[in-house]
Amino acid sequence: MPQITFHKNGQTFHGEVKSGANLVVRAGIKQFPFPHLAYQCGMGKCATCACKVLAGAEHLPAPNWKEKKQLGAHLDEGFRLVCQLWPEHDLELAQVPLPAAPASNTHPAGTAPATPAA
Repeated sequence: MPQITFHKNGQTFHGEVKSGANLVVRAGIKQFPFPHLAYQCGMGKCATCACKVLAGAEHLPAPNWKEKKQLGAHLDEGFRLVCQLWPEHDLELAQVPLPAAPASNTHPAGTAPATPAA
């Protein structure tokens, strides 16, 4: 059974889960990683459960379309949506705030920034 190591707010929590268990579902029924994992929708729509994968990423499937939509470039930084993962192997996660996306001064083709009314 996979060993899950979970880091949050300077603390580390360890637990064993059944192979293929979803950690957000487990937290929802008050099993490890409850109460440490922050989550909301459980369906990949909000990114509240986003965590940085510190170890075990090589055993995870490629990010799905929900993770690509919610996390974008943060995927390259090692972030994943925990609600979209069903670990089969040991995994080490850290729930930290997502870094802010860099501000962009570019606008889609054919558009211009809004100008205040005179």
